Amino acid sequence: MVRIQNLLERELIVDDLLATDKAGVIRELAVLVAGRGKVKDADELVRVILDRESQGSTGIGDGIAIPHARSRAVSDTVVVFGRSRQGVDFETLDGKPAYLFFLLISPEDRPGEHLKTLARISRLMRNAILRDRLRACADPAEIQRLIYDEDGKYPVCR
Repeated sequence: MVRIQNLLERELIVDDLLATDKAGVIRELAVLVAGRGKVKDADELVRVILDRESQGSTGIGDGIAIPHARSRAVSDTVVVFGRSRQGVDFETLDGKPAYLFFLLISPEDRPGEHLKTLARISRLMRNAILRDRLRACADPAEIQRLIYDEDGKYPVCR
């Protein structure tokens, strides 16, 4: 079962990223994941995500980027959310800055789960009202509530 609310913990939400470039955003989110004990090596996570980025940007446009990869560095799927108030050049498909970031890392041996989680995040982020509200949120608790509420509107992928 893939539900973002089962994967995104409040401690994995950054409401004001400090990074100003793509690699910096990935590093900042990877350090958070490692600091929470979800991966052992932040540098390895950064390397895996940047390797995936070299195949094509995960900046999907509309202010959204979903850097993602599968890795032996994790035993369970991890979702992290970050928001940049100033925006970051993430080489998005529409050429505009990204403000909202979901970093997704999944075990190598679970490609189906990875794709379903990626599809679920993409589906949630199609909602322009949600995107606007996430950009205007006051704190991580409100970000989490908005994402959970939107996630609850859709049936579970199996």
